[in-house]
Amino acid sequence: MAIIRDHSDIQAGLEALVTLDPRLADIVEASGPVPLRLNEPGFSGLASIVVSQMVSRASAEAIWRRIMAAGPVTAEGYLALDPAIIATFGLSRAKAATLHHLSTAISEGHFDLASVCALETDEAIRQMTTLPGIGPWTAEVYLMFCGGHADIFPAGDVALQAAVAHAFGLETRPSAKNLAVMAKAWGPWRSVAARLFWAYYAAKMRRDVTPLA
Repeated sequence: MAIIRDHSDIQAGLEALVTLDPRLADIVEASGPVPLRLNEPGFSGLASIVVSQMVSRASAEAIWRRIMAAGPVTAEGYLALDPAIIATFGLSRAKAATLHHLSTAISEGHFDLASVCALETDEAIRQMTTLPGIGPWTAEVYLMFCGGHADIFPAGDVALQAAVAHAFGLETRPSAKNLAVMAKAWGPWRSVAARLFWAYYAAKMRRDVTPLA
């Protein structure tokens, strides 16, 4: 299993993608620099992704700043926080519950977010989605940005669907199922392709929706 560790891997992936699909050459040019966005595996990395999901980047960053200001962003540290403090973060009820379940599972030794990164992607996603509140998108993005998995494309991501539709002149956004089929052509560098289309989305639609890094 290939692992992305630094910017040289992103560059290698982009070069390979243009060979696999020459249409991507124009997208690479239009997108500008493609960020690496790697975090250390663990509670903090996954919690930041949970916070970033389905809210504006500005709101997510504000919530994340409050969480970081409350103390060390570790499973044990989060679990020890007074519920009254957590209530000031601005989390939705669902996200607050997800972070509580996650911090409990890690603190009690029921789940290891570092070890799961070493698993093959499909098995890692399967194990992560057994955690309450952790769906496929969250698991995929965690493995991309905290585990460095090189061949993941979160086809359910609306921004990726919009970016692909815009880049290829499609009349409508592809469904998650159709986009997953399209993305097969970009293996084994689908995680770089996803980063590329997020960068394209930011450059062309002037919106940055990628997970916090």
